[in-house]
Amino acid sequence: MELDLRQCKEIDVDTLAVLSKDTFSEAFEKDNNPRDFKSYINSAFNRDTLLKQLRNPNSIFYFVYADNRLIGYLKINQLQAQTDVKSKEGIELERIYIKDEFQGQGYGALLIQKLRKIGIQAKRRFLWLGVWEKNVKAIQFYQRHGFSKFGTHPYYIGTDKQTDWLMRCDLI
Repeated sequence: MELDLRQCKEIDVDTLAVLSKDTFSEAFEKDNNPRDFKSYINSAFNRDTLLKQLRNPNSIFYFVYADNRLIGYLKINQLQAQTDVKSKEGIELERIYIKDEFQGQGYGALLIQKLRKIGIQAKRRFLWLGVWEKNVKAIQFYQRHGFSKFGTHPYYIGTDKQTDWLMRCDLI
């Protein structure tokens, strides 16, 4: 099983917007207030928001392909693009989403391996991320891959204040 990462460009923004909305909805819509969720989706994954992020040289989106099929995407942030830690020694994994139909097939583990390589090549000491405290399946996945909790931060879905665990994995 091989995964290919292709860096997203501005021309990809419409595909990225659809994929972002679809995968986030698959993961979290059922667990959130419909009004708050719709507000968040329309704000976080609209074309202008994503274009602004794509133009930031310290934020990189990748489409994830398996057997030439687009199965998901991820977003990493470095330096000042990081949302919380802002350490030049770290890379933030802000988003990692695999379409529901491709989950449970080992792709997430392969992506974590690729992210470790990206971090090491960039001479970073650690990867870190935020994950919703109620997303037990994801927390367990990250723990299996060497991440541990080091803090929390608030995360808003519309007006709903939720709590994310901050987790990190040392690379060196």
